[in-house]
Amino acid sequence: MALSDLPPELKAALDRKIEGLSRNDAARRASAISQSYRSGGSSQLIRTEVDALAYALARMPATFAATAASLDALRAQCPDFTPRSLLDVGAGPGTASWAAASAFPTLDSLTLLDANAALRALAVDLAAGDARLASLNYRHGEALRIIDYAAEADLVVASYVINELSDNDRAVLAEKLWHKTRGALLVVEPGTPAGHARIIALRDALIAKGAHVIAPCPHDRACPLTPPDWCHFSQRLARSRAHKHLKSADLPFEDERFSYVGLSRTPAARHPSRVLSQPAMTKIAVTAKLCTPDGIRTAVVPRRDKNGYAAARKWDWGDAVTETPPD
Repeated sequence: MALSDLPPELKAALDRKIEGLSRNDAARRASAISQSYRSGGSSQLIRTEVDALAYALARMPATFAATAASLDALRAQCPDFTPRSLLDVGAGPGTASWAAASAFPTLDSLTLLDANAALRALAVDLAAGDARLASLNYRHGEALRIIDYAAEADLVVASYVINELSDNDRAVLAEKLWHKTRGALLVVEPGTPAGHARIIALRDALIAKGAHVIAPCPHDRACPLTPPDWCHFSQRLARSRAHKHLKSADLPFEDERFSYVGLSRTPAARHPSRVLSQPAMTKIAVTAKLCTPDGIRTAVVPRRDKNGYAAARKWDWGDAVTETPPD
């Protein structure tokens, strides 16, 4: 559960935007938008520049942290993947594009799609001062419609977007996302049982069309987890003073829970296990819940296994683990 933060250029752009902004007004708007977000319809309340900025201040750090962590997992599994083009579907204020540009310096063509005019305007404004993102192509319109007119991309990302669609539209969009993917597709959702279920439905549908899972799963078979258990991860992000005020929060950090799947046109070269929750560490042993190529298992690494214990002490929730010591 590593600490993640926005890129300095993005933080500086946001700081410039909030000069003169009424923090109390922004906090009220952010609260209403967050409540709508939790019910799956956050963009419906974002109509003005202030709405868009309040949303960005409240949610952009968390969605960036989750998307960046997911991209890092994808990159770790595919170290030779060097995408040149990005298609960011349901881009909002451009959060996933910032995360992708940070993860992949090779990106030089960025296309963003979203129906919200206020978020599009904010995204273009925030990116204006960054050398790589300033040239982004942001198309305004409903993703299900305008994605047909977008070019294929090496990397396609849909971050926190499929939750806003009906089951039928979600299935249609999943096929279109895959159709536009030349290399890898990343889909990120809130780390709730419902978010996990949406990820699994998309995962299963696209595996049936020839996709291969890159992360977090170590296999292409059906998910071995059974309710009430679900696959999700956590990313810690620092809260700025403005963020704390908007959230009426005292803690200097926030933990964003998320579910994701990274899919590729080509199979993964290796299939490491994945740590599914924060390991329990004692002076006697490290105990970790793992998703392995053979299913779910609990790995117990005793201290007497000096090398294994030293390695297991470094395991973190969400890590890919190349070796699974015997129970």
